[in-house]
Amino acid sequence: MPSIRRQILVAATPRQVWAALTTAEGLQGWLVDEARLDGRKGGRVVLVSQDAEGNPVEDRGLVHTWRPTSHLEIAFDTVGKAPLNGTRLSFQVAVDGKETRVALVHSGALLDDPEQHARLEKEWRAAFKALQALLDAGE
Repeated sequence: MPSIRRQILVAATPRQVWAALTTAEGLQGWLVDEARLDGRKGGRVVLVSQDAEGNPVEDRGLVHTWRPTSHLEIAFDTVGKAPLNGTRLSFQVAVDGKETRVALVHSGALLDDPEQHARLEKEWRAAFKALQALLDAGE
């Protein structure tokens, strides 16, 4: 199955990274306009962003893996027309020397489509730059 893989090193603690990945305030600082996340295995996740026309778009899913400060995995719903439907996001967080490594794997059948793969690759590149800037700034 095709996937997108990205990783960065940040000047932040694993706890700070975890907060950026798992709280509404954190996710709104680098990824989406609005976020709701029930922080537990089986918890619901709702991510809201805007499409090219400025209309709200909701991605909904469930937390598949919840290991505080180390591993978060979200499986997005397969119904509806949301951009992430049927995909899975996995974040790994680990200390790497004096920094923290954040690794992402985004997988799913949606990525079989070359246009969708290229779109998501571009979006993750921009999102990880924003995440790195947020965490390196110490916010």
